[in-house]
Amino acid sequence: MRVLGIETSCDETGVAIYDSERGLMSHVLYSQVKMHAEFGGVVPELASRDHIRKLLPLIKEAFAKAGLKLGEVDGVAYTAGPGLVGALMVGAATARSLAFGWGVPALGVHHMEGHLLAPMLEEVPPPYPFVTLLVSGGHTMLVDVQSPGCYSILGETLDDAAGEAFDKTAKMMGLPYPGGPMLSKIACKGEVGRFKFPRPMVDRPGLDFSFSGLKTAVRLVIADHAENEVVPEQDMADIACGFQEAVVDTLAIKCRRALQQTGHKNLVIAGGVSANSRLRERLADIVKKERCQLFYPRAEFCTDNGAMIAYAGWLRMRVGQQSGYELNIKPRWPLNTLDPIQE
Repeated sequence: MRVLGIETSCDETGVAIYDSERGLMSHVLYSQVKMHAEFGGVVPELASRDHIRKLLPLIKEAFAKAGLKLGEVDGVAYTAGPGLVGALMVGAATARSLAFGWGVPALGVHHMEGHLLAPMLEEVPPPYPFVTLLVSGGHTMLVDVQSPGCYSILGETLDDAAGEAFDKTAKMMGLPYPGGPMLSKIACKGEVGRFKFPRPMVDRPGLDFSFSGLKTAVRLVIADHAENEVVPEQDMADIACGFQEAVVDTLAIKCRRALQQTGHKNLVIAGGVSANSRLRERLADIVKKERCQLFYPRAEFCTDNGAMIAYAGWLRMRVGQQSGYELNIKPRWPLNTLDPIQE
């Protein structure tokens, strides 16, 4: 079975084709980062318009790279949510129209299920069951994954997601958009331990997260070290380092608890923040102590992409799941409300 995957949930247009026998045949991606950088963040209306401009050319490119003619697929999967309403509408309308024209089924896919399953595209995928840490700009949660489609939320953020905390802290520091990756970059030049920020909610039971207090602590330190409203370069690097260590430690502590609580021997990290090298190092130490294994997708599949949507769509479409003709997008869509995948 061959599935076209379309991802347009936010500011990246991703298209891919997945084949059950040949694996991933092609994947192409266009990022809107440069366009939104002028405004310091994603502008939903501009994101939607750019998806309209880029989506069809990318679909043609994906088919060409796969060596296929347009329409040589058995189904079309698209991101139905969560995400920006307008951006989701572009992908959904395009996918449904193509599926109708080609006479194949279409299926709306959960964006976070796509991220959760992205490591399955690797040469050595994680065996079920496993614990997944989903960390991105919009979500931070720990999920008990028993099998495809069977997810239990172990804990989630009560306020900002980890990626959002990175971006907002970077903005406080005056770093250009997208701030999160830039903050991580300058953190590598910082002195570990100079600034000790709180590890939110690690001193209480449970697996939920909170990063709002951490941001406040960083804001106060920035104000204390500003000279004529400018923080010296080394101070900036040390603050960034201290902030990153606090976030990474918090995530690692909760991951260890989740492994101990579930008894699972496999830990998966996925989502944009899973590309953070310091987080990977810290979690590698955790799984070694717990005698577990760590899995994550390659860097290009950590951020939003069409490959994860094509794969997640294939998993569900191969057992007969499909969406109706209506454009039923879900800007808010709890992961644990998904239907299980009945083999």
